[in-house]
Amino acid sequence: MDTLFEKLEAYGKSEYYPFHMPGHKRRGAGALSEELARLDITEIDGFDNLHHPQGLFLRIQDRIARLYGAEESFCMVNGSTGGILSAVSAALPVGGHMLMARNCHRSVYHAAYLRNLKISYLYPETNKEFGICEAVTPRQVQAALERDPDIDAVFLVSPTYEGRIADIRGIAQAVHDRGLPLIVDEAHGAHLGLAEGFGRNSCQAGADLVIHSVHKTLPALTQTALLHVNGERVDRERLKRFLNIYQSSSPSYILMASIDNVMDVIERQGFSLFADFRNRYLAMLRKLGHCEILRFSPREPEQDIGKLLISGSRGGISGRRIYDILRLEYGLQPEMAAPGYCLAMFTVGDSAEGYDRMTKALKALDRRIRDGEIPPDCETGPGEAGSGEDWLTPGDAGRGEEAASYPGENLQREEVCSLTEAWDLETEWVPLEKASGNCAGGFVNLYPPGIPLLAPGEKITEKHCRLIAGYIRQGLQVQGAEPGFGNASCRKLCIIKERQERDSYAHPQGGAAIEKRET
Repeated sequence: MDTLFEKLEAYGKSEYYPFHMPGHKRRGAGALSEELARLDITEIDGFDNLHHPQGLFLRIQDRIARLYGAEESFCMVNGSTGGILSAVSAALPVGGHMLMARNCHRSVYHAAYLRNLKISYLYPETNKEFGICEAVTPRQVQAALERDPDIDAVFLVSPTYEGRIADIRGIAQAVHDRGLPLIVDEAHGAHLGLAEGFGRNSCQAGADLVIHSVHKTLPALTQTALLHVNGERVDRERLKRFLNIYQSSSPSYILMASIDNVMDVIERQGFSLFADFRNRYLAMLRKLGHCEILRFSPREPEQDIGKLLISGSRGGISGRRIYDILRLEYGLQPEMAAPGYCLAMFTVGDSAEGYDRMTKALKALDRRIRDGEIPPDCETGPGEAGSGEDWLTPGDAGRGEEAASYPGENLQREEVCSLTEAWDLETEWVPLEKASGNCAGGFVNLYPPGIPLLAPGEKITEKHCRLIAGYIRQGLQVQGAEPGFGNASCRKLCIIKERQERDSYAHPQGGAAIEKRET
């Protein structure tokens, strides 16, 4: 069978003249090359329709389902976000009750808002060495289901952004024993289950709905994703309805061809590609094992190969410092920086040269820290995160326990009002140092990874403020803590106004009006 890319290339070279969309008419314009424009079409005869597949896309999606061990699979062209919104909407009724891991991506919270869901949280344990969330365990899920018998569905993330993989088979058993669907955000695990040595994916482990970002860990274009479904716990026609709602009615054929191409590459070359990937990654870890200062994760064979966490805490070096050194001095662009570590990602798309450059850079960096060429990070002085007031003590943004904490850390949240209620209430912005004790009116998170430190409706504590200040002072990207008040160093948070008049705000889907409340 010809791939979609091959069909698009052949059509672009044909004599058909396009009296249809898109407006570039398969011709170059400005910086848009004709080579790219000739591949970009709309739903015309012979190319099927993603939202009503009858031929080409049925075959593509059948192949995807076979490769991943799913009963049915769907191509997505607006990333895992569209898949998450569709999965949650299909699995739970409006006003339903969802049990979810607190370290989920904020798109899950958006889905909860849109469906006016009640949320109960699972708090993963914290890996103290790196300050990251471990995977949720079957025991945690079982205990939560026993506490809340009215839960309608369970939502987890595995692998986590840092590569921690959950026991999905054990969790699925606990969830299914109660007749509930299990949804897994496996955006960072599209490479799992496709070859020996990489562990099962969540489809193979029994999850009902699984979302993959193809572009994150496989050689595909950005925004490409998949949604897989198994079993009868989720109505598939309802799921397709929401896929139509949350995806563009004009999906990109170039993106869909990118998904098809990846599946073709896996079928034809997957064995050798994944074997090389695993061998190169493990060889790099063996060489890095001689480092005296830097520490690396994963070290356990059951965790995700492809995520490399780099910690310099033994030498007093922050994750942001490692990130900047690798980028500016060695020409290596990591995925992200966190307070306690730097994260680099590896896939089948990496070359032997890439592994060699990273290995040499990290060994050199370890030597430079050991020999004192790179001194420990200096502790930042008081007040620099706010308006100049001395509300932060020295060291809060440096190497202290709080500053090393991660947004997904086991911080118990106090919910003042529900997410859906809170996000529709009137808000105001206040200086960060004055936000403690108020109710959050918006999300606050590091990006990446997009895991909320605060969600609308949660009480803001002094520890939240100190963490946020620490992140800002380390140069991390904090969304939801915005510059303001005419001072670039001053940050402000969105809070719910102290008093809300009864009947002033109601949920757009017909929920009850918000009672007058004080926060």
